[in-house]
Amino acid sequence: MSVYDAAPAPYCFSTSLRNGQLPDDFVAYLINLRRHLHRNPEVGYQEFETGRLIRHHLESIGLTVSGPHAKTGLFVDIDGPHPGPHIGFRCDIDALKLKDAKQTDYASRNAEATHACGHDAHTTIGIGLALNLHRLRSRLKGRVRIFFQPNEEGNPSGSVPMIKAGVCDPLESLYCMHVDPTLDIGEFGIPEGQVTASSERIRVEVHAPNTGHSARPHKVKDTVWIATQLLSQYYQYIGRITDPRNPSVFTVCMIGGGRAHNVIPSKAWFEGALRCLHDPDRVFLLNYMRRTAENFAEAHGVRIEFIQVEGLPAVINTPALGQNVRICIQELFGGDAASGIHIPSMGAEDFANYLEHIPGMLIRVGTRSSRATSYPLHDAHFDIDEQALAYSVQLMTRVMIRHLEEKIIA
Repeated sequence: MSVYDAAPAPYCFSTSLRNGQLPDDFVAYLINLRRHLHRNPEVGYQEFETGRLIRHHLESIGLTVSGPHAKTGLFVDIDGPHPGPHIGFRCDIDALKLKDAKQTDYASRNAEATHACGHDAHTTIGIGLALNLHRLRSRLKGRVRIFFQPNEEGNPSGSVPMIKAGVCDPLESLYCMHVDPTLDIGEFGIPEGQVTASSERIRVEVHAPNTGHSARPHKVKDTVWIATQLLSQYYQYIGRITDPRNPSVFTVCMIGGGRAHNVIPSKAWFEGALRCLHDPDRVFLLNYMRRTAENFAEAHGVRIEFIQVEGLPAVINTPALGQNVRICIQELFGGDAASGIHIPSMGAEDFANYLEHIPGMLIRVGTRSSRATSYPLHDAHFDIDEQALAYSVQLMTRVMIRHLEEKIIA
């Protein structure tokens, strides 16, 4: 039996509901769906079972699913009977390459992956939103496109081929959500202006013509030593050659070289990410780091490759869309549920690539209610308070309907 066959059955609304309410069995459906996804995570461009499940649940109510796009991506359009704008909602569907450390019955069964960034919740919200908007389609004055994007955690990310596939070509505005364990359940973060840092993936390789004996490092080019010296040099740059009032951070998360404890390898390498809030600092630091690598290579008589993988720009929210979200939060949950976020995150989000083409809005969803739901994103213990799923579907349903009714111009 495949993981797909063990998934919750598709859901179909059987009653007419008012005031944005969601029936208890639909809330239970969302929770069970999220737990199934959490048990069966798939990493970027391998989300085949995830995509199969998404398609099955949407096609079961008569929606036409387009895809695959970008290998495993999908989208669905919900059309209203009245003409109007075309707007979108983006979900990411991939998991992290990380072993789950939770002790729950829905902990990951894949030792190589876990949904430690909440993409299982994002996928569930997207499916729930599609089902709810389909139920309310007579109220739509335009079209809502909901798309499910692979490989958000990868670099280059899945947003690039999704854009090339034309997923956002007809859209005038785009929304997305991201779970946030620093906000309490029932609270929504409305970032104003810049939301995230830019991010550049950097790999540095030190190459020497031959290996050597660990007892005689002076006889060879010690690639490991050179690589660590260069790494240390990079770590000292932030706040020394750039204005410390403009946040930047360079962090190495992978390092390697050699296969024996007593052989100096002919190659050593490290890889990490440079994140900046101030774009001129990003350009300056990249050039400075590259020149430093060139100088190290000349000084030590080795070849150094400075490899910059295509990065991500900053996410910058559009004020008019943020105001729409804030009004909808107040209508549904009261004014205290909307929390302004004025300090950008140093994290990155490939939603930024879409915003190079169309205006958009990233909303943060509070998921914290206990110690178990307070672990940070990318922690192996990460979990959420699942009430956030229904709250998010309610909110985004209202956001989409109101955007179309008011014909909001971003």
